[in-house]
Amino acid sequence: MGSMSLWHWVIVALVVLLLFGKGRISDMMGDLAKGIKSFKKGLAEDDISGTTTPQAPPAQVTQNPAAQATSPEQTPR
Repeated sequence: MGSMSLWHWVIVALVVLLLFGKGRISDMMGDLAKGIKSFKKGLAEDDISGTTTPQAPPAQVTQNPAAQATSPEQTPR
């Protein structure tokens, strides 16, 4: 029950190749690489879009009593 030797790994690799085949493993690795590239591209696009769009300052409300007065009772004294 010791650790796996080199021969154990060779046998495991041969069994995996027999089960999945050489072409199928390379297809899976190619798909994995495409997924990683797509993920990195998406992260890069998020970083670019996040830094180039400036945020607008919040709208400030002006306190002009003359503009807000609609009736004679509300005019400033």
